[in-house]
Amino acid sequence: MSARPASLLVIFGATGDLAQRMLLPSMYGLYRDGLLPADIRILGTARGALDDAGFRAGVAETLAKRVAVGDRDAASIQRFLEAVHYQAAAIDDAVAAKALTDRICAMTRGDVVYHLSTAPRFYAPICDLLGAAGLAGAGTRVMLEKPIGHDLGSAIAINNGVTRVFDEARVFRVDHYLGKEGVQNLLALRFGNALFEPLWNARHIEQVQITVAETIGVEGRGDYYDDSGASRDMLQNHLLQLLCLTAMEPPSHFDPGAVRDEKLKVLRSLRPIGINEVAAHSVAGQYTNGAVDAATVPGYRDELGRASSTETYIALRAHIDNWRWSGVPFYLRTGKRMPRRCTEIYLQFRAVPHSIFKGTGAHADPNALVIKLQPEERIELMLMHKTPGLDRSGLKLAQVTLDLDVHDAFAQSRRRLAYERLYLDAIEGNGTLFVRRDETEAAWQWIDGILDGWRAHAVQPKSYPAGTWGPSSSVALTERHGHSWRE
Repeated sequence: MSARPASLLVIFGATGDLAQRMLLPSMYGLYRDGLLPADIRILGTARGALDDAGFRAGVAETLAKRVAVGDRDAASIQRFLEAVHYQAAAIDDAVAAKALTDRICAMTRGDVVYHLSTAPRFYAPICDLLGAAGLAGAGTRVMLEKPIGHDLGSAIAINNGVTRVFDEARVFRVDHYLGKEGVQNLLALRFGNALFEPLWNARHIEQVQITVAETIGVEGRGDYYDDSGASRDMLQNHLLQLLCLTAMEPPSHFDPGAVRDEKLKVLRSLRPIGINEVAAHSVAGQYTNGAVDAATVPGYRDELGRASSTETYIALRAHIDNWRWSGVPFYLRTGKRMPRRCTEIYLQFRAVPHSIFKGTGAHADPNALVIKLQPEERIELMLMHKTPGLDRSGLKLAQVTLDLDVHDAFAQSRRRLAYERLYLDAIEGNGTLFVRRDETEAAWQWIDGILDGWRAHAVQPKSYPAGTWGPSSSVALTERHGHSWRE
């Protein structure tokens, strides 16, 4: 898509939690560093009855709370606040909606990005409003937050509603994981180094594990989470996007079309897990009371305040039926109230075809590569090494780790929020790190098969104490095939 840098960002839901935690601090970081157009302006809108001054006061408070002291610059903050504006509006209030579109029209001096940080049910009505006001033509683009729907049918309905106004090239679906430095570095690791790509296939890799573990519970999002569960909240987007980046073929170029084409091929190659497979290939869990970081925490139902059969943990054994990955299991898991917060990708290589150390007592463990994405960004390569000493009966081996700490290697570089990358790309019209419609719908099609299988078998989530790695049945998911979760 050919686009000029946008000079206006309109944030719908500008007083919400996401805007306070991520969006406004990210825009300030870009502004302070001179990465935005000099004439950029930000218009926040929500139901709250604020004026420009009131909203700016809230933004100033947010920056004081969310931005590190060393990253605050009084002059930059003042200039940033002068670029921030607010218009109260409710989509179902014709007068307020007209006032909003009039304000957008008056502030437009070039390309515009609309960020819909609202509930997905408002996406189509907001787009219809913008279209009817003549504010959705060439030079505009729209960012959509996940979840895009609740299943395939609702995802199609939302996508139809949005693309009725904005053509697909101007729709930027956000998965904030794709804005993380560590996730982008996965592409650099794979396709920028001759060392790894020749080994990145079924001939050399025994298994792959992708883990997204959280220590938090529902954190005040009980009603939303109880309707979604781990499968819709995390698996359908974050885990499957990490799977795609891990498993995809090398794109011809690093551009939106080429990268997203290869991710789509992975999603379409996923072997279905349906009614006949869910029992052997999936585990659903729900945390009970326990301890995390030495603190006692309540169970999910206690936090929610009612009985529920929603899963807070899901583990899968997936397969990608293509030439590169045939026969390699991909173990995926995500859960709340885990022992530690981590997002990582673990690739275990196959054992050496013949050990010359048999009879000496030396044991050679398989090599492994661990790509840690959060809370620390780190790459670890596990190799066999001779233990020091005079071994008269033969060599003794031990596994050692070659460790690249990204923060140490790039200590002078500021660690940026994921939305800084995503906002910069959306403002400049680069869709590479955003999710295309066909990706979203292919992911939902695969997830729907799992959920349909659970419903057919009346699957209830297995209990696991908070602060553990999930139900005991998740251990069997791997160990019955000779593998073990990395913990």
